[in-house]
Amino acid sequence: MKKFIAVLLLALPTWALALTHVEGKDYTRLANPTPALSSGLIEVREFFWYGCPHCYTLEPHVAAWLKTNPAGIKFERSPAALNSVWEANARGYYVAESLGLVEKTHGPLFAAIQIDKQRLFSQKSLAKFYAGFGVKEANFNGLYNSFTVSAKVAQSRNLAVRYQLSGVPAIVVNGKYLVPGESARTIEVVKALVAQEQAKKK
Repeated sequence: MKKFIAVLLLALPTWALALTHVEGKDYTRLANPTPALSSGLIEVREFFWYGCPHCYTLEPHVAAWLKTNPAGIKFERSPAALNSVWEANARGYYVAESLGLVEKTHGPLFAAIQIDKQRLFSQKSLAKFYAGFGVKEANFNGLYNSFTVSAKVAQSRNLAVRYQLSGVPAIVVNGKYLVPGESARTIEVVKALVAQEQAKKK
């Protein structure tokens, strides 16, 4: 009987297995969803703050998943900017993004704050941090309040408000589902919801 059940589970489509993840417990359905991407890809958007220890705990699980090159998704990081301190880190992130340095600086900045206990929460301190990656402080400061960076910060803030985020980390799947948490299970729920959304397109 057990062997039969195991075979049956293997035969089920991935989206059906997602039913083991319970709405209201493992994820919530957003009251104000955003439209799906016109490209047909499933958007997976991670909201985080470098000063959040839970976000730091989740990061290795996110990184491990992304290394598998999951097909059919568009992954976006959104540094939450729900207050002035968080906004400083969000601006720093988008400066790094504009310079193509996120992959080099994302992990080290998390570690500097969470492990080394550096207080990198202001424009001045962040300029010094990114200088360690070859960014001239004058260049950093010039980009920090630029139109492009300000627009991206505003978009991140507006999405966080639209999704009624109460904290981070939070991952939004296809603009419909909010997945909280900091463990490997969080990513398993995300993967199941992605598969569920992909199955609807077939």
